[in-house]
Order: sequence, then structure tokens, then C-alpha cells
Amino acid sequence: MMGSQTCIKVGVVDNFCSVLFCSALLFLSFSNLYSQRAMALFLSKSSKYVNNNVLMRNLIKSKLGFLGSINRTSPSPDLHTPSSFQNHLINPVPVSTINHLPTLLRFKSTLAEQKNLDSSSLQDVVTEDSSKFLNFPGGNVKFTSDLRFIPESSEERVHCFRVLDDNGLPLISTNSIQIGKEVAVKMYTNMVTLQVMDTIFYEAQRQGRISFYVTQIGEEAINIASAAALNFDDLVFPQARGTPSCVQYREAGVLLWRGFTLQEFANQLFGNKADYGKGKQMPIHYGSNKLNYITVASTVATQIPHAVGAAYSLKMDGRDACSITYFGDGGTSTGDFHAALNFAAVLETPVIFFCRNNGWAISTPLADQFRSDGVVVRGQAYGVRSIRVDGNDALAIYSAVHEARKIAIAEKRPVLIEALTYRAGHHSTSDDSTKYRQANEMEWWRKVKDPVARFGNWIKSKGWWSAEAESELRSSVRKQLSHAIQVAEKFEKLPVSDMFSDVYEVPPANLIEQEASLREAIKRHPQDYPPGFPL
Repeated sequence: MMGSQTCIKVGVVDNFCSVLFCSALLFLSFSNLYSQRAMALFLSKSSKYVNNNVLMRNLIKSKLGFLGSINRTSPSPDLHTPSSFQNHLINPVPVSTINHLPTLLRFKSTLAEQKNLDSSSLQDVVTEDSSKFLNFPGGNVKFTSDLRFIPESSEERVHCFRVLDDNGLPLISTNSIQIGKEVAVKMYTNMVTLQVMDTIFYEAQRQGRISFYVTQIGEEAINIASAAALNFDDLVFPQARGTPSCVQYREAGVLLWRGFTLQEFANQLFGNKADYGKGKQMPIHYGSNKLNYITVASTVATQIPHAVGAAYSLKMDGRDACSITYFGDGGTSTGDFHAALNFAAVLETPVIFFCRNNGWAISTPLADQFRSDGVVVRGQAYGVRSIRVDGNDALAIYSAVHEARKIAIAEKRPVLIEALTYRAGHHSTSDDSTKYRQANEMEWWRKVKDPVARFGNWIKSKGWWSAEAESELRSSVRKQLSHAIQVAEKFEKLPVSDMFSDVYEVPPANLIEQEASLREAIKRHPQDYPPGFPL
């Protein structure tokens, strides 16, 4: 009980720290006298509460100590410099001293900053190029006498990086990353396993054995190749529901690569007692703490800013790792996407934004979402290094993610990858995509653009794979999945009480009332529940 109380208190303190952190950032963003005084009053009042709570004081030191090291010439803080800002959190700041606080986060590119001039000397600042350039925060801006608007798009679309053609033959000239036999074979066996897994679990849903499922048909290369290019310490924030691409939830392949077993997949889909989420999530909302795979949420694109925040923490801790967040083209139509890119660019966080642009946000086509040249150009708009790749080319995906990770960690900056692919299956088992697109179009992508067959042709041409090995693998995976489903179906179910646990230390009255109502309904309608349903 004491441990639970401590957790609740820490949660409250974390929330307070979050508010304090956001307010501090606002202070850092505005240099006028009014905002400085307002922040000083806030800090003064907050410090009285902080001083009376040791736990609060220690947490704030750990969470906000870095702010004091931000100086006027560098937008990137030296996180190991002793913090003077901490003292302002613990000791009240007299309003009378605010006039002497430094103006923070000023760009060092401005001439006034470089020459350290006071306001009375600014009018004397003249340069040889003052008639040609405007010395503005961020760098010189060249003047022009030509009244011309920036066009809405370039004449030529951004090129798409690829390594293999549709038949699996390597292009003559490419600067892709070379992979060896061991990695290549593991990639292919995982792609085949994912393909078979989709078929079996989809059929299980159609048989009424599970309630819901989403396939990754046509996007196996994105799943497996991107996972292969990452390190285990890298944090994965999978795609959320509502955005297009296949685990919309469509990153089951990343889990598979990291060691999530077929039995663990089945347990989650059936929501039995072995499910790590205790059956509280929809099917295919996987998650694994031990595999650094953040649990899928059904809200669209909310994982994108989360990944940026996690990457910032990795940077603060000096970790040799990055975070990666997956989302579909539909996710880029949310505010979270834009806020996250700007946040990542300004704070220079080691995060990889991976957009699988498969042309459809459920039933909404690209033409109804945006007029820009896809998603890749949006990265440049926010100052994020970006690349467009062939999403059905496993070697292209591997190379792009491998290089993006190097950039993110070595240079401490975000990278955006747009993978052009196609959702060759339905959005989910609740969707009939033939209502809004042609069935023959889907079939063409399945046969002609199949990423599994393309990569398979390549490893076979290298002598690393054979038709016999293919047949044995598919047969073995089907048997393993059949066994996993049988075990998951028979495994003990979770009691009703677990539906109302793990959130509150002391359940509120409305939850107690709902639990009592559910138990009463089960007693009145036993025919609607399996025999021996645990209460």
C-alpha cells in the first residue's frame, strides 16, 4: 500500500513538473519584460510549495536542472553545466531582480549579438553588405527586387531512393548499405513469417475466434527492414489507429524481429491471462517493455510527440540510442505531427520519423489530404533532414534507416523518412476497401509489387535461399501458429476485477458502481458468457 501511495504521489509530482517545465519553456521563448516578470512571480509562488516537499524538490532538480545551462549564444544546452536556474526554483526570485536576468536563446547570428552592442549603439551598426542582406536571426537573408512568390510545389517531384527493381535485381549504381547472408536470411524469414501470420490470424478473425485484426500485406519490407537497421536500445513508438498502413498498429514485424514470439502475439489477440496488457487493449495493440516497444494506442498520431520527448531524454542522458516513430500519411494531417517535427528540429533530438505513405488514410485518398509533394517536403519546411524511399524495397529501407540512425545519434538531429508503398489489404477486418478503390488495383500491387517476393528473388540470386527452404519455412510457421492459437484459446481468462484495476489506488465511486452493474449483468445473462467465466 505504501508503495502504491508513493507511486501516486510521484505521478502528481510528475504532472506538476510537466506544468512547471512547460511554463519554463515559455519563459525561455519570450524575452520581453512582462513575460519575465510573470515567470518570476510563478517561480516565486511555486518555490514555496517546492521547499515544503523533499520529493518534489528532488524531482524538479532532476527534471529542470538543465534549463539553467542554456546560454544566450547556443540553442542547444550543455546538459552537464551546473545550473543556476535550479536556485531560482528553490529560492524565491524577487521581481526587482528580473530586469537583470539575461535574455535567453538569442541567435548568435545577429550582428548586435556578435558585437555585444547596447541599444544606444545599434543605429551605428552598418556593414558592407547591408544593402544586399538582412542580418536576421538564423543567418543572412538576401534581398531581391523581384516580386515573386514561392511556388506551391517544385516542377519535379522529390526522387525516390531504391536499390532493387521490381524483380529483385540490384540497380547498376547505388550507394546502399551492404548486408551479409545472416542478416539477409533473417530478414527474409521474418518477412515470410509476418506474411503467414497475417493470413492465419485474419482467418481466425473471420472464424469468430478473435474479434479484430489488421494485416501488414504489402508492407512487410517496411516492418522488417527498418527493424533490422535499428539497435535493440532504440525505442519504438508504433503507429496508432486511424492512420494508413499496414500494424496501424502495423509494426508487428518490428516486434517479431526483436524476439516477440508467435505465442505472445496470440495471447494478446485473445486477451488471456498471459497477455501483458491484461486484455484491456484491443487486439493487435501490442507492447513490450523488455523489447523497448511502446504499447500501441488507438489515438491517431499521439505517439509522434511522445517519441520526440523520449529522444530528448536519450540526448540528455548521453545515450547512444535514438527513438523511432511510425505513422501513415493520415497521421501527417494531425496537429501532433507538425508540433512534433518543429519540437524535434528546434531541440535537435535524435528521433527518426518514419512515414509509410500508402496512399490511403483508411478510405481517404492522398488527394483529399494535402496538395504538397507527399510528406518528404514537410520535413524540409521544419528544418528536418528528409529522404523518400521505395517502401517495397527491403534493401532501400534498410539503408535509409541505417543512415538515418547514424545521423540522429552522431549529429543529435531528427530525420524524416517517407516510404512510398501501398496497403494491399483492407484497413482492418472491419473494413471493405473495395467500396472506395478497385479490387484489381489491390491485386496488381499484391502480385507485381510484392516486397517479399522481390527480396526473396534477391537472396535466391545470391545463393542464400532455395525453394525447398521456402516450403519448409511456410509449413513450419503455419504449424506454430495453429498451436499458438489453440494454447491461447484454452488459456485462463482474466477476472472481471482486472478490468477496473491498475489505474486508481482507491477506485472512485463511479467505477465501483460500474463493476457492480457488470457483475449483476453476468449473473442475469449467463448464457452470453463462456462457462466458468472468472468473476
